[in-house]
Amino acid sequence: MALTRTENKPLRIIRINEVLQRQGLPKSTFYEKVKMQLMTAPVSLGARSVGWPEHEVDEINKALIGGANAEQIRTLVIKLTKQRQQLMCD
Repeated sequence: MALTRTENKPLRIIRINEVLQRQGLPKSTFYEKVKMQLMTAPVSLGARSVGWPEHEVDEINKALIGGANAEQIRTLVIKLTKQRQQLMCD
């Protein structure tokens, strides 16, 4: 999936509680997935605030629902992380 807006939706950053709800995981397990590169790293929103691009959470959830294994998820996370850098150039 390209990082450009899909279906004319603006890019949106969601906070940890919404991410946890969408993933169905406790916070400790979720952050372990981030550490293992099975989830993208958070985006800094300020001194003590972070969030995740909504489309990244959605793409990872789609892959999980589709039966992707850990290595496939890790590859997707790396791809999504690289695409973040392209946003700065657009």
